[in-house]
Amino acid sequence: MTTQADSRPTAQILVGAIVTLTGLALAFGALKIPGEAGYGGVGPNFLPWVVSVVLTVCGVLIVREALTGGFREMEEPSGADRGWWPGLVWVSAGLLANAALITTIGFILSCTLCYLLAVQGLRRAQGQAAGPSTIAVDALTGAAISAPVFWAFTQFLAINLPGLTNTGWI
Repeated sequence: MTTQADSRPTAQILVGAIVTLTGLALAFGALKIPGEAGYGGVGPNFLPWVVSVVLTVCGVLIVREALTGGFREMEEPSGADRGWWPGLVWVSAGLLANAALITTIGFILSCTLCYLLAVQGLRRAQGQAAGPSTIAVDALTGAAISAPVFWAFTQFLAINLPGLTNTGWI
């Protein structure tokens, strides 16, 4: 019979391997991005290479740590023994709604909806009530996060994000 402590290094090795493989997959994808330097001296493949190298190094370090005894100082995880699937459904619904609606209702509203659904899933997973006032606060918080991001990208960085109107402000 294995306990949670016995299975933890195996899970840690698996997580490290997945992180390493993700970094390598991103590196493979970065090979296909042209590398001509732009006006800033770096090409469009610079950031994907940075991310892939960092992920690969982190994955290798996680595997090394797991193989040398695991995370010895790690506290026992809090929460339930198993994941709460309805919470996953809420978060997934938020991500899928964002992807499906971003070109229809614009960046700000779709990201606000994504935030609202994800937070509702997390709140419900912790057993918190989800009344109208909580939903309103979550919606306002989502808008307060997504609107400045939209404005920073569209107004200051001149990166086109889908908006609700053609003004560039919503």
